[in-house]
Amino acid sequence: MKACILAAGVGSRLGQNIPKTMVKVSGEQTILEHQLNNLRKVISADDTVVAVGFRRELIVEKFPDLTFVYNDKFATTNTSKSLLLGLREAGEDDVLWLNGDVVFDPAILELVINAAHGNLICVNTNSVADEEIKYTIDENGHINELSKGVKNGLGEALGINFVTGKDLPVLMSCLEDCDDNDYFEKGVELAISKGVKFSPLNIEERFCIEIDFEDDLMEAKKYLDGAGI
Repeated sequence: MKACILAAGVGSRLGQNIPKTMVKVSGEQTILEHQLNNLRKVISADDTVVAVGFRRELIVEKFPDLTFVYNDKFATTNTSKSLLLGLREAGEDDVLWLNGDVVFDPAILELVINAAHGNLICVNTNSVADEEIKYTIDENGHINELSKGVKNGLGEALGINFVTGKDLPVLMSCLEDCDDNDYFEKGVELAISKGVKFSPLNIEERFCIEIDFEDDLMEAKKYLDGAGI
């Protein structure tokens, strides 16, 4: 299994002029360090790919031993294209991918691995905010819609996902078909339309937050300081 971290975006809403994944969340620990520490409990550093873009030199210099792919169009493309680059680098293995701004309980990764007999989208059914990625399911419990525009969403997608090597080629083809400004969730929806099944994995009892605003950052810091992670 490989891991792919999407860390190419600007993250301008935090106003720090650095890649969001390099924002400090606990002492001197950055979001990316937190993610790597969690991932190394289940996946080796050699099997981790980071998609970089905005001010990539800050990440590359800090983590010279990682494998990187460079989205040179980071300013004009969205996560669909960064994920495509990362999946191409990852090869033919199963891939766990996550947004580069997610702070989370490491136990979530064990839940993913234990449940990973198929493709997964980690979700939280306790919250359904309008501005977040939401989902609905079909009669068999598989995801059939996944976007910010979903109506009557059952919960929020949290930015931690898993695809099997078997379904990887279809997902990659669908990401290629996405417009430059599409989020990767559009590629997932296209793959679903082609018969690929993704199941929601509810991790509502575990801490997980995407750092979009200062309030999110404060909540993440509070969690990490309290958990001693």
